[in-house]
Amino acid sequence: MAKINEEQVRHVAHLARLAVTDEEVAQFTGQLEKILGFAEQLNELDTTGVEPTTHVLDLKNVLRKDKVRPSLPRTEVERLAPDWEDGQVRVPAVFE
Repeated sequence: MAKINEEQVRHVAHLARLAVTDEEVAQFTGQLEKILGFAEQLNELDTTGVEPTTHVLDLKNVLRKDKVRPSLPRTEVERLAPDWEDGQVRVPAVFE
């Protein structure tokens, strides 16, 4: 397995928009080396016959059935909206 070097740690920190000091780079380089070493040990396991899984528990989403219901009356929506113009709710601009 390839070793992690300080240049790679700085690159990943840059991608994550993290400001790191030289001391932190050295510290993270050592820590990442250990983490990858532990992960590399998993390659030694015999996984023949083990089915791939996305989660160790059999989880299922519990969703309710959709029911058609009347929406709020327009006058009620207008009353609740902080700013209303030309039949539409005005919201603050997201982009300038």
